[in-house]
Amino acid sequence: EIAGPVFGHAMLGELDADLIHNFARPGESALGERIVVYGRVLDERGVGVPGALLEFWQANAGGRYRHKKDGYLAPLDPNFGGCGRTITGEDGGYAFRTVKPGPYPWPNGPNDWRPSHIHFSVFGHGFAQRLITQMYFEGDPLIWQCPIVRGIPDKAAIETLIAALDMQATIPFDARAYKFDIVLRGRRASLFENRPEGN
Repeated sequence: EIAGPVFGHAMLGELDADLIHNFARPGESALGERIVVYGRVLDERGVGVPGALLEFWQANAGGRYRHKKDGYLAPLDPNFGGCGRTITGEDGGYAFRTVKPGPYPWPNGPNDWRPSHIHFSVFGHGFAQRLITQMYFEGDPLIWQCPIVRGIPDKAAIETLIAALDMQATIPFDARAYKFDIVLRGRRASLFENRPEGN
């Protein structure tokens, strides 16, 4: 039995999976390196999970969130809201367009920085079924210096959070592509922040 409420497919707007335009004024777009993030939500057997709701949120290209408590000095982009959502297809696939988020200082130490990253929530058919994770970008040297990442003792678990650059999936003269699969269970499961019992 699924505890309600449940989401409806009709809730998604036309631009929910396009963070470049979903908050922008008509004829304008978000500033920054344009990217496509795509992948699949998979079960422990590698089978795609259809109908999962993905929500994603991130800082802008300068490393600042659109949040009243974000005190970082980087400017806000008036055309970037920093959040979106989509529903996985029959094969568990998803994709969205955005700008690559910038790193930002983290007040854990005198010179700690968070690497560029995107937050994901994965919902099943009920809102009580929610997993939260983060995606980092291949080649970012800040990943291995980040105090939050260093809190994960398993290097293989960290590597499940790093999206691979995929030049074959780029949109020519528009956006580079990064592939990020999310595995819900099993030995190859993605690391989830809100799964206290581990993976």
